[in-house]
Amino acid sequence: MSVTDPIADYLIRIRNAISAGHERVDIPKSRVKVEITKILKDEGFIANYKMQDESKQGSIRIFLKYSDGSSVITGMKLVSRPGCRIYKRKDDVPKVMGGMGISIISTSKGIMTGHESHKQGVGGEVLCEVW
Repeated sequence: MSVTDPIADYLIRIRNAISAGHERVDIPKSRVKVEITKILKDEGFIANYKMQDESKQGSIRIFLKYSDGSSVITGMKLVSRPGCRIYKRKDDVPKVMGGMGISIISTSKGIMTGHESHKQGVGGEVLCEVW
């Protein structure tokens, strides 16, 4: 199956797993998805992740994090799409939920959070927002 927007597919799979109350979700692996998953783990939005290499491409098994029966991730929003890319300079990187969430940005120095891109002084394409 060909997916035209892999990041949107990634976010939708996580959102569907959370709404169904699953403990984990498997997502086809790519370099960008692995980097986004590392950021979500570092920021405390997911409990853990593990690389699965049974198939040719491999997959990422994401263990979702719950607190008092509700998910730590309360919302996810895709910002850039294949038909409409959104780029921001380092000073224009959006704050998500007044700093309670994160924006994930693809920069020339790699994929990082909006806060990290501001500290490093680089802008880039805003991929998604998580809160």
